[in-house]
Amino acid sequence: MGYSVLLVTPTYPPVLGGSEVEAQRVCDALRRRGHHFEVACQGGAPMPVVSRWTDPHGTPVRIFGHGVPAHRRALALATGSALMLATGRYDIAYFLMGGLHLAAALPVARARGIPILMKFSGSNTIRPLVASRLGRWELVMLKRWAGRILVLNPAMESEAVEAGLPAERLGWMPNPVDIEAFRPLDVRAKTELRRRMNIPAGERIVLFVGRMAPEKRLHSLLDAFAITGAADPMARLVLVGDGPLRGELEARVRAGNSRSQITFTGALSGDAVCQWMQAADLFALVSEFEGLPCSLIEAMSAGLTAVVSDIAANKQLIPDASRGRSAPVGDVAAIAARMTEALADPAWRLEAGALCRDDVAERFSMDAVAGRYEALFAELAG
Repeated sequence: MGYSVLLVTPTYPPVLGGSEVEAQRVCDALRRRGHHFEVACQGGAPMPVVSRWTDPHGTPVRIFGHGVPAHRRALALATGSALMLATGRYDIAYFLMGGLHLAAALPVARARGIPILMKFSGSNTIRPLVASRLGRWELVMLKRWAGRILVLNPAMESEAVEAGLPAERLGWMPNPVDIEAFRPLDVRAKTELRRRMNIPAGERIVLFVGRMAPEKRLHSLLDAFAITGAADPMARLVLVGDGPLRGELEARVRAGNSRSQITFTGALSGDAVCQWMQAADLFALVSEFEGLPCSLIEAMSAGLTAVVSDIAANKQLIPDASRGRSAPVGDVAAIAARMTEALADPAWRLEAGALCRDDVAERFSMDAVAGRYEALFAELAG
């Protein structure tokens, strides 16, 4: 049986972020299995300037709020998604993240008898709801009416229980990855890829992929790499992505001594990101907050081990030294030491990367995650 699902989310690709990419992949995977998905999201750059759009994977998207001030787009999405649910043509109402869209559309779904699924896509996203009147009302509605509330890691589960959400309705739902696209290369193929990318022979690449925002703690990564790079002239740090801190980070690098060993690529296409992961030697993610980081899962799928901060989101992926190295958030000396150790041990990197790849293929493939969603939909609809 195919289910008709309305996914209501503030942002959606081409807005780039972990939750946005995850949403698009889930829609695509489940449509391929015979389910009907529609997305309702806010307008504004870089979204197409249309009200109805089909994304590159074939998912229909309704875009609300073009032509209105940015601060009113949330209201446009709230109104538009509520009207879509009021038609009663959906089997499941699926909400990503809290906000005005949730407060407005969730009661409509309840009134129409549509089962409600909620997912929080990042750590430290539930607790702030308690601090606002709107957020507290959203929590009350979720507690009363949500069939299932999804989180990404144990810390988020604790956060949800502290906010009053019922533990028996919480569930873990991972972010999926295309394990065929993000696959390891053999030595010959990797050598050829690095040649085409003009990567010098013998250069050891530490890779970051993500949004350049405060929670990523990229200042500590740059400071740590300055130590690692001084000790290893063949080390190079590549930062893929964009965000509000990019200019500040680039200025910091220009003022330092390791600028020749650090590269900012800016935002890249999915294919280009995949190539960097296949060409790199080590991944780095030293964030203060994460939900279930798509970039780290993709890197692991490509056979990369990683140096990560010891937060719950990362520890569920890199639980011990057999899969990677961890350091306390913001501890520059420890991050530098872990990077230096990993770059100096290619045999360990290869072995750990293979274990990472096996973990991802078993738990985070598109088929594995799509199967979890199908079981959940059947439970809710039943």
